[in-house]
Parts: sequence; C-alpha cells; structure tokens
Amino acid sequence: MSACKVPVPVEDGDGDRRWISIHNRFLSETREKDADVIFIGDSIIQALQHTDVWNELFAPLHCLNFGIHRDKIENVLWRIENGELDNVRPKAIVLHVGTNNHSNTPEEIRDGILELIYLIREKHPDVYIVVPTLLPRGPVSKPQLVPIDKGFIQPDGTISHHDMHDYLLLTNAGSKKAFEPVHELLLQLLNEGETEKDLTPSE
Repeated sequence: MSACKVPVPVEDGDGDRRWISIHNRFLSETREKDADVIFIGDSIIQALQHTDVWNELFAPLHCLNFGIHRDKIENVLWRIENGELDNVRPKAIVLHVGTNNHSNTPEEIRDGILELIYLIREKHPDVYIVVPTLLPRGPVSKPQLVPIDKGFIQPDGTISHHDMHDYLLLTNAGSKKAFEPVHELLLQLLNEGETEKDLTPSE
C-alpha cells in the first residue's frame, strides 16, 4: 500500500509539539466556530490565510483555514481521522495537499487524494468537495505536478518569482491567479444550489 494512504502524524523532530498544538487548535475551532467552508491541506492553504485574497474573497464566506506548512497527504489523513472535520457542518471543503509528497509517484499522490475524498465523504456525505490541482514548484516546473492555472509556467518553462516568491508559496498576485477560480466556484455552490459534487475549479 502507498504511504500516502496510511494516516500518520508528523514526528516532533524539534521537540516543541508545534504540529500537534496546531492540530489541537483546529479541534478547538471546530467546537467554537461555525463555518460554511473549510480549507484543509498543506502550506499553500496555510499561506493563503495571510494574503489579501483570503481577507477579500474568502473571509466573507465564513471560512476556516486548516492548512499546516509541509504537511503531506498522510498527515492530513491523520488529522481528519483524529477529529478536524468532526463537530462541523460545512457546505464545502477545499482540499489542497500533495505538493510535499516528493518521494511518491503521481499515481500514489492521486490515490492518496482519493483516499482523503473518501474519508471526507464518510464524515460529510452531502458536502461539496473542491479539489484544486497541484501547483508547480521550483524555478523550473516539475512535470508530475499539474498547475491550477496555465499562467504560472512561462514560455521558457520557468516560474516567475512574482507569482511564487520562493518558487513554492504564492504571492498576493499568485494567490489571486490561483484561487479566484476557487472563489467563483464556491460562490456558485453556496449561492446557487449546485447539485453536482466533487467539482474542480476547471469544471
């Protein structure tokens, strides 16, 4: 079985219990706050919360952000299995994870994301699940990662630091380019009563 499909917590290599503390904070938020939309995943999701795009587009939709820097698919699986989507009744869940699964094949990453979708669906049978495609990373794009928007990869195959200042995390401009389609889809799902599930921003 692929490691992507086996839930595991992040090892406390620094000895500060930071990762599990963040998880516990998320658990508290599920008991204290109502959310129509929950974003869950890796550093792309975590960093989104600190952009103008989050404040302008997503905060008004009553969103919670459960992103943790460097999380892999198996870590998010563990977090969901251990309560992060309990005690909540979101209308939509945005899932972005897999960019840190460097040692896994594209097929293993796909299977891990599907495992996450199955787990989410078990807990919330009627929730909309929005799965943005993985973003490219590094100054030169890697072929196994599919960009959420073709505009990130320039004609010479490189990624602009104007979109990703460290070739991984999005700038404000990059966040707008990547997540405006997600926002538009969420508005559709929340306001127009769409009946289809598991849509992606490109659909």
